[in-house]
Amino acid sequence: MTLQIGDTAPDFEAQTTQGPVRFHQWIGDSWAVLFSHPKDFTPVCTTELGYMAKIKPEFDRRGVKIIGLSVDSVSDHERWAADIAETQGTAPNYPIIADHDFTVAKRYGMLPAARTPADNQTVRNVFVIGPDKKVKLVLVYPMTTGRNFDEVLRVVDSLQLTAKHKVSTPVNWKQGEDVIIAGSVSNEEARQIFGEWQEPKPYIRVVPQPA
Repeated sequence: MTLQIGDTAPDFEAQTTQGPVRFHQWIGDSWAVLFSHPKDFTPVCTTELGYMAKIKPEFDRRGVKIIGLSVDSVSDHERWAADIAETQGTAPNYPIIADHDFTVAKRYGMLPAARTPADNQTVRNVFVIGPDKKVKLVLVYPMTTGRNFDEVLRVVDSLQLTAKHKVSTPVNWKQGEDVIIAGSVSNEEARQIFGEWQEPKPYIRVVPQPA
């Protein structure tokens, strides 16, 4: 079964390049990004793991933990890390799950339960998970398209903002730009919270991003 936004992220125990983890315990009170790879020593994924290592401080600043997953062994991950460091300039500085038996991939709907390990091309997923262990974002990419982790950061900014304030973020929103008062907020409540707003239409109430 494919996970949907709002579902509880399945818990699991796994070996990683930084030792064993129990997923929910590892997340703790943080946010988390789980991103998966169909195989070690693949070109697109090599660029992705290197870039994620470079921007990890941005996730750290937002209280977001990063964990990768690939369907090979820990020893393969460690050998791959050397290639990533050599070609991308930065080695993975976050744990990478060894999902060689596809337990996590199947639990997260990356592969149908009956699918064989030989056909693993759909293991190209990104999950953003909140401190409540609920799935907040699901992205699935094809084999030939590298993922945009700057977009994942942008979505995390929106998710964290809208979890705290009664707002939504408009198209292409970036940190610091105007936001929209949530549709669930009445005008009376909006006046108490936001004071005034711009209103190009009654259903579009624009305010500065809350501090």
